[in-house]
Amino acid sequence: MIVVVMDGMGGGIGAQIVTQVRQELPDAEILALGANAVATDRMMQAKATRGASGENAIRVSVGLADFIIAPIGVIVPNSMLGEITPAIAEAVAGARGRKLLLPVNQAHFEIIGIESKPLAKQISAAIALVKESRV
Repeated sequence: MIVVVMDGMGGGIGAQIVTQVRQELPDAEILALGANAVATDRMMQAKATRGASGENAIRVSVGLADFIIAPIGVIVPNSMLGEITPAIAEAVAGARGRKLLLPVNQAHFEIIGIESKPLAKQISAAIALVKESRV
């Protein structure tokens, strides 16, 4: 099973996701896809199996995923201060893997009607869905 974890900017959310996935699913292959090298490096430090950075790497590699866990901004063009290009957003949205998107608000959009929960609980809920799907 390949779990793609995506993030941008500083990679802090992605690193938290990788850490929890590694703890809960130690045998999973975790592919860290960063919108930039800093984000990828941070996810690699959190023990991702492999990593790649940038638009082309994401467009090519996201199709390998059985599951994609990321902030919702990865499917919104120009989010994460412009790091998510329209091509990245389209590639992620069109990828075959199941997308488990965390409702993290951005400066230019807000998600309405979603119960506000700590990020760690959101990540745990996403990982529970991955575990559920493996049965």
